Amino acid sequence: MDKGTTRMSEKHEHQHLSQHDQNLHDFHDNLDHIVSPRIYVIVGATLLVFTGITVWASFLELGVFNPIVALFIAVVKATIVVLFFMHVKYSSKLTKLTVGAGLFTFLALVGMTLADYFTRAWGRW
Repeated sequence: MDKGTTRMSEKHEHQHLSQHDQNLHDFHDNLDHIVSPRIYVIVGATLLVFTGITVWASFLELGVFNPIVALFIAVVKATIVVLFFMHVKYSSKLTKLTVGAGLFTFLALVGMTLADYFTRAWGRW
C-alpha cells in the first residue's frame, strides 16, 4: 500500500458496509410493496361503477351542474388511479409531496386562467 493512501480498518469497513446495506434495505422496502390481485379487482370494479355513474349522470338534466358533477366523478376516478395504479398510496412521503406539488401547480395555473377569463371585458371594446 502507498504511503499516501489510507484504508479503513476491517472493523470500520464492515460497519460501513453494514450501514450501506441497511440503507439500501430501507430504500428498497418502499419499492417492494406487492399489491394483491384482489385489490386490483376491487379498484377496477370501482372504476367501472364510477364510469356507470358518469353515464347515468350524463342523462340527468342538471342544467349548469352537469359539468360540475362530471368533473367531480372524473376527479374521484383520477384519484383512485393515481393512488393504486401509480402506487402513490404505498410510496414515500417525497413521492406524495411531488404529486401534491404537481396538483397545486395545476390548480394554480387553472385558477390564473379562470381569473383572466372572468375579468376580460367581453364586448366592451
